[in-house]
Amino acid sequence: MEKEANYILAIESSCDDTSAAVLRNKKVLSNIVATQQIHEQYGGVVPELASRAHQQNIVPVVHQALSIANIDKKHLSAIAFTRGPGLMGSLLVGTSFAKSLALGLSVPLIEVNHMQAHILAHFIEDANSTPPNFPFLALTISGGHTQIVLVEDYFKMEILGESLDDAVGEAFDKSAKILGLPYPGGPLVDKYAKLGNPKAFKFPEPKVEGLNFSFSGLKTSILYFIQRETKKNPDFVTQNLHDICASIQFTIVHILMRKITKAVKQTGITSIAIGGGVSANSSIREALKNAEKQLGWSTYIPKFEYCTDNAAMIGIVGYLKYISNTFASQDVTAQARYAIENNK
Repeated sequence: MEKEANYILAIESSCDDTSAAVLRNKKVLSNIVATQQIHEQYGGVVPELASRAHQQNIVPVVHQALSIANIDKKHLSAIAFTRGPGLMGSLLVGTSFAKSLALGLSVPLIEVNHMQAHILAHFIEDANSTPPNFPFLALTISGGHTQIVLVEDYFKMEILGESLDDAVGEAFDKSAKILGLPYPGGPLVDKYAKLGNPKAFKFPEPKVEGLNFSFSGLKTSILYFIQRETKKNPDFVTQNLHDICASIQFTIVHILMRKITKAVKQTGITSIAIGGGVSANSSIREALKNAEKQLGWSTYIPKFEYCTDNAAMIGIVGYLKYISNTFASQDVTAQARYAIENNK
């Protein structure tokens, strides 16, 4: 039990969500996320528009986070922010704001790796009934990343496998785009998949050695399949949408589970934690729960609000670094590419 209250203001701006949170030790007092709607009309995130929207959103979002937490900024112990990985323009907005605020308040500045934060979100006070014990395997699945990570301690992590091309979130969104669904399409594929037959159509699974992933070939096979079938029947997608979505989702989840099962066999570790926006997918959650029953795994699935990009996960890393006196200097810069192993 923590003896004193440490208040961390956290800022997340790696992609197209502007988020701010206030944590008192491991407890989230506020977690505000401003989602940018402008990208929907373009079918994907436009980096320049994202950074402009962050500039507009960051002050009101931080103000709202402090108001809901009922704390004055003078009581803050430190400012934590996402240094990377992510879109450079978006990261610069959050980094610059955090550096300026920390300097103005004369409080420590804490840099956070975005992917590390997805994993450590499990240690937020109300994220799970119990957090995972070390060591555990983390499956981080998002729009930009697909990784299997060996987590030995809060700040000792090793990537065992990752996507060689598209991330799993891209596979969902690009498949949805092929089907004519609006952006972001991943949640819609999940929604329609619940109404369809997952074995209605069979898609090839890529053969990738080790624990790495590849999703570009699957995306291409789905494109050719839809093109071929719509030539025969222009209404094919409309008439079979639920079955197509269910079959795509079944294939993607099977690829993920096959690799994580291989990682369990290689490492002997049966504690599995998921993180990242795609971990909100109902079929992935169900597959992990089934593995827990059938294979004896211990699975950890955080609350939905801690799966997608959010500042609370940045805040928990900020708190863990704060109590270990791990601070950044004012010379720190944003990094679009930022390996998880390099962040201690």
